[in-house]
Amino acid sequence: MKKNVLVFGLISGAIISLMMVFSVFWCYNDPDFKGNMVLGYAGMLIAFSFIFIGVKNYRDKYSNGAVTFGLAFKVGLLIALIASTAYVVVWLVDYYLFVPDFMDKYNAHMLKQAKEAGADAATLSKKMAEAENFKQMYKNPLFVILITYSEVLPIGIVIALISALILKRKKGRDTATMITHS
Repeated sequence: MKKNVLVFGLISGAIISLMMVFSVFWCYNDPDFKGNMVLGYAGMLIAFSFIFIGVKNYRDKYSNGAVTFGLAFKVGLLIALIASTAYVVVWLVDYYLFVPDFMDKYNAHMLKQAKEAGADAATLSKKMAEAENFKQMYKNPLFVILITYSEVLPIGIVIALISALILKRKKGRDTATMITHS
């Protein structure tokens, strides 16, 4: 199980991390700081489709075609954890080494959007206080790790649950009646 989980977790993690780096680069270098949420979530779904593939691979190749819901969920959850951890590590490296002023740019963008939407002075003041509070919290690496996990891990858990529900199978292949050719 370890090899299966590791392989599919790393594939999923590589895809989701590359999508994140591309999205951050795109957004960070755009004067309007525009990203594409649809592209981001599509990338997550593509990456997390490897949870389904990994659970199916485990069931078919390592578990003789049978897997309980619990074991299927465990395999899927471990794949999601590995992928999410890769995502978190890549974001930490990206943020601290390449875009350390990301929060400044993000906060400026959020305030600009509020102004363009016609927010009054009180609302702008509240938004500025929230942005400053978030920026201060983002100085703590533990907070950065927790926030980053919260971006992707819940989606991975849902995909692991769905995969376990779809792929659970009580009876595997009956190897006693299989015809083998020598």
